[in-house]
Amino acid sequence: MTINWGALALVAVVSLAVGVLVVVLVSLALVGLSAREPDAGGEAAEGTPTTGRLSPVVGTAAAAVCLLGAAAIVLYGLFLIVS
Repeated sequence: MTINWGALALVAVVSLAVGVLVVVLVSLALVGLSAREPDAGGEAAEGTPTTGRLSPVVGTAAAAVCLLGAAAIVLYGLFLIVS
């Protein structure tokens, strides 16, 4: 019995990279959703970003894209396991 160490290392590296990518996408989605929260000084104006922040519309769109990407990665992994 022999072990293909190259293939095992490749699987380990890809698994680590995909795991990190899913965590990064979910964290970026949370950052995007935080643009909807009002500032500590008051309510954020609708459609106009405050200094250094995303507008609520852009933040929500970015969060949706990031969550869809993370969901697609997870569903593809499940598809590979099941098939």
